[in-house]
Amino acid sequence: MNESLIDDDRLPLARKSILPGTGFFISDDGDSGPSPEQVSALARAETVVIADSDADGLGCAALIREAHDDIAPPAIDPTETIDIPDGDVALVPAKPHSLTDAQQRVTEYAPEGVTVYLCDLCPDRDSDIEPLPDLVAHASDVYWFDHHQWGKEYERRVREADVELIVGDSDEECSTDVALRGLDHPFDPRFEELAAVTRDHDLWIRDDSRSGDLADFANWVAPETYVATVRVHGADLPEPVQSYIKERRIEKQRLIEQAVERAEMRDIEIRTATETEAAEDNSTTTDESREITVGFTYGRCSQNEVAEMLREKGADAAVIVKPSGSASIRGTETFKRCHEVAAGVGGGGHPKASGCKPNIYDDMLDYAHHWTTRGATTKQVILDSFRSLPAETPE
Repeated sequence: MNESLIDDDRLPLARKSILPGTGFFISDDGDSGPSPEQVSALARAETVVIADSDADGLGCAALIREAHDDIAPPAIDPTETIDIPDGDVALVPAKPHSLTDAQQRVTEYAPEGVTVYLCDLCPDRDSDIEPLPDLVAHASDVYWFDHHQWGKEYERRVREADVELIVGDSDEECSTDVALRGLDHPFDPRFEELAAVTRDHDLWIRDDSRSGDLADFANWVAPETYVATVRVHGADLPEPVQSYIKERRIEKQRLIEQAVERAEMRDIEIRTATETEAAEDNSTTTDESREITVGFTYGRCSQNEVAEMLREKGADAAVIVKPSGSASIRGTETFKRCHEVAAGVGGGGHPKASGCKPNIYDDMLDYAHHWTTRGATTKQVILDSFRSLPAETPE
């Protein structure tokens, strides 16, 4: 491959905004398998953490490392990737689409009797929990800390697999909160503060400016770098990290602006169920409808900030389609059914924040169409999912 074609540093911003990053074109799983360093870390591990690679999932990993590993984290340089550290706790970063592979990787490479934690990940399809029986048989204990909207059937099957599952209230807790109360360890107060600041971003409360710093830092550096940093500093990131974030945010803001500029608003009819009294002690339900405005856009960008700007323009919900094929769906007080929309296209999440990756990409020609049409097919299937929602009942 001509590597200059996928080199982010060579791309003009306008093109970078509509194409996926270099990592999209370089496989880090599947046929290539884990790196030798990760195999070595898994082979010596007594504890393994499978965690979403965002700030919330990695916050869980930091707590588990603190509770189970006596080795101090290495020195921090945000511009360099930290090697996988020595220690008894191995980290396997994952995303919802790689949850199956992550579990299989632990079963294959970690020793029997290992303790396993799955954090900030929720099964969206049967394949997500198909490896779980083998993982449970291989491990001594399996814990699952999460705060997403779980389907009752998946929750039942995970518990019946002999997994210690703790699911927090997605309106009140982030997964780092769940790990903090689920781990039997006397944590230093900085970790309680880390959980609180992570929650501030993950639940989109936005009362603490540090929460955006944590989210951006987790998004821009290697998972091991983030975990080591917050283990030492908690939510108060050191000056070199703050300088690094400030510099990176210049381009971030420009990508946000491009995504907002190409957004379009669509008015969608949502069915509602209205209960009316027909006679004493009897009632009937009538289907009516209400109109919501959904902002659709496309681009490599920070979805939360884009969603907020679309809300300010009048959107009840926002859909940000990414060049990688995935999409983020964000709601407001007037629309709290994002997880249902995402479930309609194979995803999931929270009532006001969810994600998905529609199963519509069979080969690179489909991705080429996706890039050149700015996600037209993905937007359409998500639009159809909005329209197919069952009638909502009044709160």
